[in-house]
Amino acid sequence: MAWFFRDPDRGPASGRFLSAADGVVQSVDPLPDGRTRIAVFMNPLNVHVNRAPIAGVVTGVEHRPGGFLPAFDKDSERNERVIWTFDTEVGEVTVIQIAGAMVRRIVPYHPVGAKVEQGERIGLIRFGSRVDVYLPPGIAPAVEVGQKVRAGETRLDRD
Repeated sequence: MAWFFRDPDRGPASGRFLSAADGVVQSVDPLPDGRTRIAVFMNPLNVHVNRAPIAGVVTGVEHRPGGFLPAFDKDSERNERVIWTFDTEVGEVTVIQIAGAMVRRIVPYHPVGAKVEQGERIGLIRFGSRVDVYLPPGIAPAVEVGQKVRAGETRLDRD
């Protein structure tokens, strides 16, 4: 249990957007609205503390109840989640913490109105799952499916 709840210091790293989670990139999906969703799957051996991909002000922290299917399953879109919205220098940025099969709790660390720095801890998903970062329109992803990433260290965007 102590290994699972570890919370190592990270950074400093460079880049406009950094990974919000440790794990493996599960998908890089361009969306109709111009954003790109980068989904990172966390297995039980990854660090499960999640971090802000970019500095900004928390404008939304919404808990949505739901199921607990495996986070790599397509039906996990109906799983329990916490949806973060940040007002940043490049516009609105969304981060979604998604609970998986073994998870029964997502713990957000900040309220609406809080200022967060890039790489700052924003919450914990107990026993893993998935974290999605939505890059704004015009921001090209620099990661690919299957790539290992580290929260607060791996750059998600290209110059």
